[in-house]
Amino acid sequence: MVRKPDHHHVRCYRSLFLSDLHLGAPGCRADALLAFLQGHDAKTIYLVGDTFDLWDPLFVTWGATERQIVSLISSRVTSGRRVVCLVGNHDRALLTEQARARPEVAALALEIHREIVHLNGDGTRLLVLHGDVCDARLLRFHIWTRLGSRVDSFLRMAYRSLRGLRPRLDRGVRSPVEALITGLNGMLYRGRGHERRLVALARTFGCDGVICGHFHIAALHDEHGLRYANCGDWTDSCTALAEDWDGSLALIGFPQGADARIGKLAAEVA
Repeated sequence: MVRKPDHHHVRCYRSLFLSDLHLGAPGCRADALLAFLQGHDAKTIYLVGDTFDLWDPLFVTWGATERQIVSLISSRVTSGRRVVCLVGNHDRALLTEQARARPEVAALALEIHREIVHLNGDGTRLLVLHGDVCDARLLRFHIWTRLGSRVDSFLRMAYRSLRGLRPRLDRGVRSPVEALITGLNGMLYRGRGHERRLVALARTFGCDGVICGHFHIAALHDEHGLRYANCGDWTDSCTALAEDWDGSLALIGFPQGADARIGKLAAEVA
């Protein structure tokens, strides 16, 4: 049985939901993700899709920090935590034995699903899945995933090179590339039709709500008649969804005090 730790520097929850880590992609905020995981733990940890982004050899970034993240998650499994990995559109290959045999993946001994129903501490049933199945029909073609990923990687690497040439660029504010990507994402999902489709899907499963990722827009509300939660991502917003021991859900931003960013990102698609 997993017990709440009695030390003070690690915050332990009943469940943690993290999506869109994109480990291996240039946009992954690996340093922030590692620091977050070192300070937050849970009885059950859900990785809600796009955990890995290793399909394009031109842009794979895999270093010491990524290895530390894998090692830390692996140690959580060894110590009795349940780690559930939902498949996303960037790591759909996890459904194949060949992908699961890769050293980066095999080290985690992940429990892999397309979707799963989470029984919340307050008795509610929540459908957990990545969310790409509820994209607008045109966006469901895999070619858009590959094209979007390459454009994203190219822009981030170009800006990183520019920042290296101009060290005075402020590293403490959102970069122009991040602002551009967030703006385009907001335009793409304006109207929140994806939220309504996911809530409708949760109803077909007999659930009280849905937890997803994919859209890189952190959210938590009941505006469509059921609970809708999006974990956010670890390329831009650095957010996660936490279930406390009483079953209550909350979005948390990293670093501490960054929670105000969540509402701003959600407002851009309203």
